[in-house]
Amino acid sequence: METIVSGDLRKTPLYEEHCALKAKMAPFGGWLMPIQYEGIIAEHAHTRSTVSVFDICHMGEFMLEADPVASGLDRIVTQDIVSMPEGTCRYGFMLNEQGGIVDDLVVYRLGKTSWMLVVNAATTPADELHLKRYLIGPHRLTNASNDLGKLDIQGPGSTEALQKLVGEGVAKLSYYTFGKFTLRKENVIISRTGYTGERGFEVYISNANIRGLWQELLSLPGVKPAGLGARDTLRLEMCYPLYGQDIDASRNPLEAGLGNFVDFSKDFIGKKALQAVKTQGIRERLIPFIADSRRSPRHGFGIYVNGVKTGVVTSGSFSPSLALGIGMGYVAMPLDAGSKIEIKDGAVEISAAVAKRPLYTKGTARS
Repeated sequence: METIVSGDLRKTPLYEEHCALKAKMAPFGGWLMPIQYEGIIAEHAHTRSTVSVFDICHMGEFMLEADPVASGLDRIVTQDIVSMPEGTCRYGFMLNEQGGIVDDLVVYRLGKTSWMLVVNAATTPADELHLKRYLIGPHRLTNASNDLGKLDIQGPGSTEALQKLVGEGVAKLSYYTFGKFTLRKENVIISRTGYTGERGFEVYISNANIRGLWQELLSLPGVKPAGLGARDTLRLEMCYPLYGQDIDASRNPLEAGLGNFVDFSKDFIGKKALQAVKTQGIRERLIPFIADSRRSPRHGFGIYVNGVKTGVVTSGSFSPSLALGIGMGYVAMPLDAGSKIEIKDGAVEISAAVAKRPLYTKGTARS
């Protein structure tokens, strides 16, 4: 579980602890993370319109030296990584034998046999065990989570902001590619990726330099800090899943509507189980929805159709961009976009309708 605090950590001695605690907290899956600085709605709007920097140092990173086939890495990940060009990254899943999602991750191809796997914070210890269990043949796996920091620069103005620090080369990066740049006299990885739906970049840099980079970024015109709260509302508007809420080991990618990130033309752990799901039919499916009002659905609220409970909300919030309540949840029946549903919890009743992904359609991520 993450430890969460409010406030502008840059103005307190706590920020140094925020950088230093990663190694201490990593074994417990915890991290000191601000919910907000100026306020969730203001930070959300600033990211959508300008550029924000997010402290995402809690994420896990593994470095791997291995042939993707001989080591079994290609079998561990649901996506085809053998065909990935160097300098690209790809989103996918690690599954268990039952097809459940051990974690969602992004695979970076650093070289012909060099890889970086970026995983979720709380699952990092379990992910390491999973990798060690299924990796075979010659390979060298290193958990770099305690040494690497990560800052996300997100928003339509992110390219211009980063150019001031690393030069014009960063503008040449296309969506889901990365390059190596110099920051604070260190060779760093910068990828054209993010979790907000806006044009953005993720910077991987040593913990020793993370605080200095944070301060440099926030000294740039128009760049402001954003916290965990805005990150959640931004990702939910895009219908990006959150591990531990929308997906986990009890759910599979087909139920979550994420089958596009599963390559059935190759072998992978859990393939047989997913093929059985395709044959037998999906038991439950993750749907996005938009409320008829500003009221916020919450995790655990029931989803009803014609007065009958058919599912449960996994993520819900007020959408600053749409000015309406939004959410996602699993239901036990097929529901087309536009279908009317009710979200209920005790005396709370919220009228809503099933929607298409993404809920927010003006994002600049691919521009």
